[in-house]
Amino acid sequence: MADKDRFQDHCWKDVVPENDMRIYEPYTRATKVGPRAAVVAIDLYNLVYRGGAHPPIDLIDRYPSSCGMYAHAAIEPTQRLLAAARRAGLPIFYCTGDMSSHARPQGAVSTKRRSPPRLPDDYDIYPAFAVEETDVIIRKQRASAFQGTPLASHLTLLGIQTLIICGEATSGCVRASVVDGYSLGFTINIVEECTFDQTELTHKVNLFDMAHKYADVMHLTEVEEHLLSLSPA
Repeated sequence: MADKDRFQDHCWKDVVPENDMRIYEPYTRATKVGPRAAVVAIDLYNLVYRGGAHPPIDLIDRYPSSCGMYAHAAIEPTQRLLAAARRAGLPIFYCTGDMSSHARPQGAVSTKRRSPPRLPDDYDIYPAFAVEETDVIIRKQRASAFQGTPLASHLTLLGIQTLIICGEATSGCVRASVVDGYSLGFTINIVEECTFDQTELTHKVNLFDMAHKYADVMHLTEVEEHLLSLSPA
């Protein structure tokens, strides 16, 4: 498969018009995982898994923030990604919402969405993803994992140059973190099967745009193959 065809061999192929593909042709390139990588898992918290593996529209009345079947479909791929990263010795950072008291003024929220009162465990990391002693949890108040947090400082301390991104929402906190990370000089990789949103169209279009402008979007198998090459014999 030619680099051009491989670059577009992703979930957005069925929603992006051919004319738009032509306009974005100057961004086409070979993709790869960059050097000295860390995994940044964005917002894999309980809230987005509420209600189970159902269409989000069926859950919206009771669980308005759930990503339903899209969140649950990404669990096994994300477990595979984290396992491969651990075998390769990569640092893993989880990002989630900051729910601490007296931490922000009224109106300082990550999006303009109207939300019901939160449960105490809404922003705990979902149990399917075991947080280990060596992992770091970054608590944030805005969409970006970098805004007002020590994430960039920690990455610099570890000599990290590349971020392997997974999590949600593709159009929101993932996108904000990708743009900030790229702007700070990090190489950005996004794992398609490990990234999700509440709506399929929003996911695909934002992934398409980030893939062309800011990040190398790759399939899980490609990233696993790279990480296997880094794993101790």
